[in-house]
Amino acid sequence: MFMSINIKTSGAHHIALRSTDLERSKRFYAETLGFPIIKEAPGLFLFSAGNTAFGIRGPEADTPNEDKFNPHRVGLDHIALGCEDEAELERVAAALKEAGVENTGVKLDETLGKRYVAFKDPDRIAWEFYMA
Repeated sequence: MFMSINIKTSGAHHIALRSTDLERSKRFYAETLGFPIIKEAPGLFLFSAGNTAFGIRGPEADTPNEDKFNPHRVGLDHIALGCEDEAELERVAAALKEAGVENTGVKLDETLGKRYVAFKDPDRIAWEFYMA
């Protein structure tokens, strides 16, 4: 009989994403969104969003040209960052719009009854800023 593994963890250590254009992604995450870069290496940079590190890797030789993220394929659907303050949610939604970042504006998740704004990075990776 199989016994559950029961992994004990404090949560995500880091999340790694693939980009088609590393410099464009670095500008988006560091300059547009304002996340601090915590490490750079050839073909990679890391930024922090709260207590979570995100690694962005550039394309590999077998990365298809003009590849775009698709949340309908198996794998990652989206990433949601927690928000503790309604005013901050509204501020971020307005700032995303002002910066020309594709986003939904503030919406209500009918399932959980929480407000959020969804947006996309330059590779169309889906993010949410979500009321905790």
